[in-house]
Amino acid sequence: MMKQLVLAAALFGAFSMAALADDRYATRPPVVLSPDLTAPWINQLGGKVRPVVYQRPVVQPQQRGLFQRRVIRQAPRPAPQTVSMINPDIPAIRHPIEPQFLPQMVDYDTQEKPGTIVIDTNNRFLYLVLEGGKARRYGVGVGKPGFEWAGAHKITRKQEWPDWTPPSEMISREAAKGHYLPARMDGGPENPLGARAMYLGSTLYRIHGTNAPWSIGSAVSSGCIRLRNEDVVDLYDRVSVGTRVIVM
Repeated sequence: MMKQLVLAAALFGAFSMAALADDRYATRPPVVLSPDLTAPWINQLGGKVRPVVYQRPVVQPQQRGLFQRRVIRQAPRPAPQTVSMINPDIPAIRHPIEPQFLPQMVDYDTQEKPGTIVIDTNNRFLYLVLEGGKARRYGVGVGKPGFEWAGAHKITRKQEWPDWTPPSEMISREAAKGHYLPARMDGGPENPLGARAMYLGSTLYRIHGTNAPWSIGSAVSSGCIRLRNEDVVDLYDRVSVGTRVIVM
């Protein structure tokens, strides 16, 4: 009798579980199948139960890992452009000025009076004669071949940050080489006459600064005597209108 009761209870439980299972699958949500129906594990499934297959989520690759070194990209800096408008033929090589062309006190034996300016174009030096056989020496740039000159003049005018009006001869000469100069240029850092100018008599020549300091010690100008801007400012403050200038 006991065995029959246990068997009946077991059969009742089995039918109940089957009913619940049928009930559970009967209320199952719609099946979403993967488009890849040839996957081996799907082909191995059997029976009446249709499995729910979800597509693999698409993961966007991260641009930078947690501990990856951060790279900061900067826009390229424009290359510096400094052009000598007086002489576009100056080589593009930029080298520091040689030490002997920096201002310095030197022994100088001369018969010229203190306060006189003597320019040695062959050696690229300008001397401001001082008392006691001394002189203050500056390195200069001088006239290129064909533009050398010599003579004695006086400073007839001084100007800070001078404007520049190229002579008509220079404009024509440079235009023939494909270099077109402005008819006039206001004074300022871009002006090829630099920070100061001292005009010599009634000539077209000047002692002036330059925005091409690497040209000091070379023969590159159209006859003018050029100094670094800081040097021409120093000389400008030491001389006055009427100063005698000897170019040799």
